[in-house]
Amino acid sequence: QVQLVESGGGLVQAGGSLRLSCAASGSTSSIKGFAWYRQAPGKQRELVANIRSGETTNYADSVKGRFTISRDNAKNTVYLQMNSLKPEDTAVYYCNALYSNSLSLAVSWGQGTQVTVSS
Repeated sequence: QVQLVESGGGLVQAGGSLRLSCAASGSTSSIKGFAWYRQAPGKQRELVANIRSGETTNYADSVKGRFTISRDNAKNTVYLQMNSLKPEDTAVYYCNALYSNSLSLAVSWGQGTQVTVSS
């Protein structure tokens, strides 16, 4: 089992920056990759960015060039640096970890952290 705890959300003006953190605990050696998702009111949860073993990263088109996902393996923590924030980035942001569980893969989610960008 893997447990995730996010932090770093808050209220920021458009054009500002925030850094989200997601600390993993439990069977951290079994983690294959991390991802950040977000869900705005009335919308479906969407992938923002992910990072796999070997540091391969992928981003949603809407955040490319503004957001950066990174991980610190020594701290079992993944980060999402968000720059040039826009009001449309307002959402609850969730951390996600893909890990091996016996003979299968499993997914763990954090509790979410609110990001609000004012215009």
